[in-house]
Amino acid sequence: MKTINKMKLSFPSKSCNEAFARTAVSAFIMNLDPTVNELSDLKTAVSEAVTNCIVHGYRRQDGTIYISGAIREDNRVIIKVRDSGCGIADVEQAMKPLFTTAADEERAGLGFAVMQSFCDRVKVRSVPGKGTTVTLEKQIGADD
Repeated sequence: MKTINKMKLSFPSKSCNEAFARTAVSAFIMNLDPTVNELSDLKTAVSEAVTNCIVHGYRRQDGTIYISGAIREDNRVIIKVRDSGCGIADVEQAMKPLFTTAADEERAGLGFAVMQSFCDRVKVRSVPGKGTTVTLEKQIGADD
């Protein structure tokens, strides 16, 4: 399927930039005229992915978060959120609800489950010591 628009951005791994990421992705897809629910779903999934980069990928250390987005001609939105942090040794385990590597903090371990519930597809690629890429896909206008 042909890509009709795309974007790239990067920003420091600071929790204050989570809102920036949500807003940037929202602005990027606005020309598709998403419903309030579609917009909220994608914003929530992006927020979870960015939070994972900050809390787990960089373990609250300085780093850079990269987001790229593509809109396909069928109104499928593909958002990739990437870090160059510690990576995930066992992606399958990490995607299980209630699993967390931040046991000393109040973390529910539901980040990937939330992303999966709000997107049509979630793909996680990770290499220990090199980082993680989370790919979120959502069809806009699927309920029409």
